[in-house]
Amino acid sequence: MTGVVVGAICGIFRLFLEYLEGLRTALAVGALHSFPACLFLIVLGSLSAFIASWMVRRLAPLASGSGIPHVEAVLAGLTTPASIGLIPVKFIGGLLAIGGGLALGREGPSVQMGATAASTIGRLLRLGPADCRSLLAAGAGAGLATAFNAPAAGAIFVLEELVGRFEARTACSALGASVSAILVSRALQGGHPDFVVADSPMVISVSAQLLFLLTGLAVGLLSVLYNRTILVTLRLAERINVGVEIRAAIIGAFGG
Repeated sequence: MTGVVVGAICGIFRLFLEYLEGLRTALAVGALHSFPACLFLIVLGSLSAFIASWMVRRLAPLASGSGIPHVEAVLAGLTTPASIGLIPVKFIGGLLAIGGGLALGREGPSVQMGATAASTIGRLLRLGPADCRSLLAAGAGAGLATAFNAPAAGAIFVLEELVGRFEARTACSALGASVSAILVSRALQGGHPDFVVADSPMVISVSAQLLFLLTGLAVGLLSVLYNRTILVTLRLAERINVGVEIRAAIIGAFGG
């Protein structure tokens, strides 16, 4: 049941995002040849970010950020699950922010909406704390599975990222919810893979293997640098005494 509900919510979310991406790309192509279209794209990015930020701050503060840290905190017993009112705010706010051109992923909103839907189902069915916890983790995994069209990844995400250890109960729940979510999602948008990788040769030379090693080292170093830059940027942003909505509007304009 959780997988079907989450698959429907996150599958429709993906469909709208793909439509908005095509619309935004068409506007960007038009902006190459027309100044009004260029200005409209900037205003649209600014306005969509402003509205998304206003919705989150006024209607559902727990919808801020990616949503995954909140799900982790709930599973760790540090906070309470969000109410069902978070889902429409995260859904519409995510469409506005991502569709408006901000560099955000669809997995965060999908995970939090999935976890919130699962928690709501658990409360409606009056399940015990242990069942609600497993259901919430399964809903989060189903959301990630739908975001990337990858059912096994949803279960692995729950064990590795959310729970942090192997639990047969949680693993089976997450895999079951992920599979049913994928069935609904693929019925809505087809079963094509998100990432298509060309076939590699069966025999890989030693020099190529060394390049793989060097690539991993380089990407690891760049990732550390990127993460530290993000943290520094966040600390600097906290010192700027500007309203959240105004800051979002400025960032949205730059994105546009």
